[in-house]
Amino acid sequence: MTDLHPMRSALYVPAANARAIEKAPNLATDAIIFDLEDAVAPAIKQTAREAAAKAVVESASFGRRLSMLRVNGLDTPWGAEDLALARTLPLDAVLVPKVAKPDDIWLLDAELAAAPARLGLWVMIETCLAIGNLQAIADCAARGRLRGLVMGTNDLAFELRARPGRDRAGLVPYLALAVVAARSRGLAILDGVCNDFTDLDLFRAEAEQGRALGFDGKTLIHPAQIDPCNAAFSPIPDEVAHAQNIVAAFDLPENADKSVLQVDGRMVERMHLVEAQTVLAMAAMPIIKKSGRSPKGPLRSRLA
Repeated sequence: MTDLHPMRSALYVPAANARAIEKAPNLATDAIIFDLEDAVAPAIKQTAREAAAKAVVESASFGRRLSMLRVNGLDTPWGAEDLALARTLPLDAVLVPKVAKPDDIWLLDAELAAAPARLGLWVMIETCLAIGNLQAIADCAARGRLRGLVMGTNDLAFELRARPGRDRAGLVPYLALAVVAARSRGLAILDGVCNDFTDLDLFRAEAEQGRALGFDGKTLIHPAQIDPCNAAFSPIPDEVAHAQNIVAAFDLPENADKSVLQVDGRMVERMHLVEAQTVLAMAAMPIIKKSGRSPKGPLRSRLA
C-alpha cells in the first residue's frame, strides 16, 4: 500500500501576521496555507508577499506539514505577482481563489509552466459558476497541475443568498456535488471554514458532517480548531479493527480468488479491501506533533 499524507487539517495563516507564522511550527495541523488573499488588506499586499516568501523558505523547519500559498486571483492587481513569486518558492502547492471554469485552470497552468513539477495547483470552489462547472473543472486533472479543490463556503453562501444555518443545509447539496466531482478524477478536496472559532461544538459538528460527505479534511481559521478537526478526519478504533479484519480475510490463501467475503457479519468486496488498506495506512502514519517534528520517511502526498 502506497503511503499517504493526511490532509485532515489545513490552517490559513495570514502572511502579514508575523506572530501567527512564528507559532505555526508548534501547531499540529497537517497543512499550512500562507494567505495573501482574504486575510491581507490591499495596502499591505506587497509587505505580505515578502513575508510569505520568507516564511515559505523557512517552512522546512515545520516538519512534514504541507505548505501552500493562497494567492490573489489573476483578475486582481496582485495575482500575477503572487503567481510569479509562487513559481520560485519551495511550495507543495499554490491555492487560487474564484476559479470558475476550465479555461481558468489552463491559464493558471500556463502561468505556472516554469515552476518545478512538484508544485501542485489547488483551486477554490466558491462561486455559482464554479458549481455549474464542477465536473469540467475536475476533468482538468487529466493533464496539468490540478491536484485538489477547496470549498469557499462563505463566498458561495453569499452568491447563493443562502442562509445555511448551523446544519449548513443550504450548502450540503453543493458540497456533495463537489466531492463527487473530485473523487471522479482522483482529486483531494477540503471542506470550507467554520467562522465561529469560539464554538467548538459547532466546529465538531461541521467537521463530522464534512467527513460523512467524504471530504479529506477541512480548512481552518484558528489553532483551536486543529485538534477537533484531526480527530474528526482520523480513523476511529472500530474502523481500524474492521479494516484489519478485512485485510486479514483477503490475505487467507483460500480467499485469493474470491471477490466477496463475509467479515464481521458484513459482506465486503475487493473495493473495501482498498479502503481498508487506506485506513490502516492512515492509522499507522506518524502523525505530526505540536513540536513540528515527526519521523522521516517516504510519503506520496496527495498534492504531488
